[in-house]
Amino acid sequence: MASLLNSVPSIKLSTFKNNNPLRSSHISSPFCLSLSQRRLVVRATETEKEATKARVPDKAPAAGGGGSSINQILGIKGAKQETDKWKIRVQLTKPVTWPPLIWGVVCGAAASGNFHWTPEDVTKSIVCMLMSGPFLTGYTQTINDWYDREIDAINEPYRPIPSGVISEQEVITQIWVLLLGGLGIAGILDVWAGHDFPVIFYLALGGSLLSYIYSAPPLKLKQNGWIGNFALGASYISLPWWAGQALFGTLTPDIIVLTLLYSIAGLGIAIVNDFKSIEGDRAMGLQSLPVAFGSEAAKWICVGAIDITQISVAGYLLGAGKPYYAFALLGLIAPQVFFQFKYFLKDPVKYDVKYQASAQPFLILGLLVTALATSH
Repeated sequence: MASLLNSVPSIKLSTFKNNNPLRSSHISSPFCLSLSQRRLVVRATETEKEATKARVPDKAPAAGGGGSSINQILGIKGAKQETDKWKIRVQLTKPVTWPPLIWGVVCGAAASGNFHWTPEDVTKSIVCMLMSGPFLTGYTQTINDWYDREIDAINEPYRPIPSGVISEQEVITQIWVLLLGGLGIAGILDVWAGHDFPVIFYLALGGSLLSYIYSAPPLKLKQNGWIGNFALGASYISLPWWAGQALFGTLTPDIIVLTLLYSIAGLGIAIVNDFKSIEGDRAMGLQSLPVAFGSEAAKWICVGAIDITQISVAGYLLGAGKPYYAFALLGLIAPQVFFQFKYFLKDPVKYDVKYQASAQPFLILGLLVTALATSH
């Protein structure tokens, strides 16, 4: 961890200009952390994006003025406007995005072939899920919202950061607490597993760096629809699987290749979320696939990535002499195709939540089928 932090002695996080009275004043003294006798400085500076004309509301919508409390705590659209700071902090971590990471740990543990239903193994897996979900996914979502505040001011101005209901320093503090907490848990898991090489810590460190460059300039991988969405897919499928398998067994090259292939399906899932942000992405010059190819073509790229990947994995399992697993996976693809036609292909913006709630359970069950197949 120290090597990464020492290589980035100063990270500048720009503030979003607005006259919102709920917004905190400009931070004149930096939020500092001292690690390994080095001084890491995180500053909030004024944005240089003068070309951005997006405006946020003069004030956040009133609390209780409509919206769902459940949607608020899950971090999805249709959320009730809250003033409770802890509920807002949870909203920024988007708990609705945690289950795929938690499930990835389950798949990795299953693929290892060494997980046993003992109190120790169950506790280790829960701690690994805590690292992958609330901490590191929460860090990823919070830092993504921070760097997306100009886009959200166009697409979703009622969200916590552009509306000003949480201050700059509170967001920055949350980012650091979640990041360092996740890396600390990763180190504990390596000691617990008896690793000579801290593989889980380095997986967590690499994933955290990937999350940063996905959202933050100058690289900002999400500016490119292909690279950004594949990085997101790998973060949601491959990394937690690798962590779970490393915790209970050994990572092998074939598993690494197979899970990276599955990450192409994750690319398709990531595209689903791009449709609701077309206006803001276009205004900010982000080349998401719906912006680059148009909504109609992007819809088919999305479902093609999801379906063709899973069919390819089923073919791999069939070729590896595991026909029952292959046919089980094919059986789980069929309902996904049904819901694609019923919801997503009709209107990806209107039905995105319904589609994901209907189809994704079958995709993640397919992940478990694949994991069990590789463990035998």
